[in-house]
Amino acid sequence: MGNLRNLVREFITEEDAVGVVEIILILVVLIGLVIIFKDQLTDLVKNILSKITKQSNSI
Repeated sequence: MGNLRNLVREFITEEDAVGVVEIILILVVLIGLVIIFKDQLTDLVKNILSKITKQSNSI
């Protein structure tokens, strides 16, 4: 009975480690995408903020 408990505990801890690895890989991919598309994202944000500023001045 004690051996079964140990096996279940080991399985649970292994699954937690896999989840952490998956989260780290997702973060690496997202950071990579941000680095690749940095210029496009900056231009997009600038355009959106300028439109907001123009429309707020007309109110």
